[in-house]
Amino acid sequence: MLFSIKMSNFADKNKIMVQSMTGFGKATGEFNGKKLVVEVKSLNSKQLDISTRIVGTYRDKEIEIRNELSQALERGKIDLALYMENSGKESATQINPALFESYYLQIKSLAEQHSMEIPTNWFEIILRLPDVMKTETSELDENEWKQVKELLTTAIAQLKEYREQEGKSLEQVFRQRIEDIRNLLKEIEPFEAERIEKIKARLEENLQNISDKFDYNTNRLEQELIFYIEKLDVNEEKVRLRAHLDYFIQIMESETSPGKKLGFIAQEMGREINTLGSKSNHSEMQKIVVLMKDNLEQIKEQVLNVL
Repeated sequence: MLFSIKMSNFADKNKIMVQSMTGFGKATGEFNGKKLVVEVKSLNSKQLDISTRIVGTYRDKEIEIRNELSQALERGKIDLALYMENSGKESATQINPALFESYYLQIKSLAEQHSMEIPTNWFEIILRLPDVMKTETSELDENEWKQVKELLTTAIAQLKEYREQEGKSLEQVFRQRIEDIRNLLKEIEPFEAERIEKIKARLEENLQNISDKFDYNTNRLEQELIFYIEKLDVNEEKVRLRAHLDYFIQIMESETSPGKKLGFIAQEMGREINTLGSKSNHSEMQKIVVLMKDNLEQIKEQVLNVL
């Protein structure tokens, strides 16, 4: 009995929190002259979605394989392929002659009863009927199955390593985009006081233009002006947005599968940025808000791939 596993050498690594849902792992081995191959790949998905292509010899073990994948990979669209490269030795397909003849006689009899011609492709039709073709599959050896499980474990480990490496890249993107939004928030500050002064000046100019035509209550006007300017104040939005930025980093650093939560935080960040835009009433501030939205869209796009 000969068995071997081929896989990449795993480098020592520290535990990282952010992992991508994208990954690939492959392991090959030999058992009694048969070359076994296990491939596992994953893509992003809101839930765990497992698809399998398993050679007939191991198909009875599908539930066990699915359980192993679900426990190890948590979430994502998972595709598993388990096959033999010399699968011709795995099973033998034979025609059941008695059943073939029975089907043929039935077809011939029905054709005669209804004055119909026997189909020209009757041979092909019969081969497609139930149980005409039967596959004899050899019984699975327990030692062989043990080695297949080791291959599955190896392929999953490779996939998880791939996920972690991709996660490092995602984390760098998030940190850069968060820092960019934080810096853009600071750029808004010089325009806030300028914006209020411009609004006051414009209102006063308009009032002077109509003062000779209409009488108005100066005290009431001042109260309304204060109320209007308070509605344009963006300090609360800035405070909440900074809190969301801090919380995003905190969750990214503290949880092992933060993808869904990071998505919710990104949505809250979007609400504050949109409110900033609607309140800005200043061309330069609006340009800064557009840049914030661009950074946030990049975050949202990448968060979809976080485990």
